[in-house]
Amino acid sequence: MNHLLRRLCTAATVGFCLTAAQAQEVRLGFVSTDRVLKEASTAKAAQTKLEQEFSKREKDLVDQGASIKSMADKFEREAPTLPETQRQAKQKLLLEQDRDFQRKRREFQEDLNSRKNEELQLVIQRANKAIKEIAVAEKYDFIFQDAVYVNPKHDITDKVIKTLNSVAK
Repeated sequence: MNHLLRRLCTAATVGFCLTAAQAQEVRLGFVSTDRVLKEASTAKAAQTKLEQEFSKREKDLVDQGASIKSMADKFEREAPTLPETQRQAKQKLLLEQDRDFQRKRREFQEDLNSRKNEELQLVIQRANKAIKEIAVAEKYDFIFQDAVYVNPKHDITDKVIKTLNSVAK
């Protein structure tokens, strides 16, 4: 609801400004945030950084998961022939290891999501700075992000990506 209200207010503001400024031309621009986050070198560098940072933990989790699966399969085969106390002890050990694995996996996912959000915010801050620089340099009155429809002549996403890429070098 809040998002819809914000869009309606933005549309009303633009409509008012366009009516009030009929005598002069209003420059509008549009930036696709999705494209910036997929195509800009700063976004790609952030993704690579995250992959490097989390690859060892992810591999360790995959290995631990495979090990627990292997142990569970072995337990399933041997369980009918094991004495009751030994079967219960192995079952308890498997459950403890699985709980530990699930906890580590949750922690990994939380850490990864937190770092992704941090890196995403940095990319967005840089993109917003580039957008403002372009707006000032080229005298835009409004630059919008994320719209239902945009005439391609107003799309400045390529300029933003080019600016971000040149700053990153």
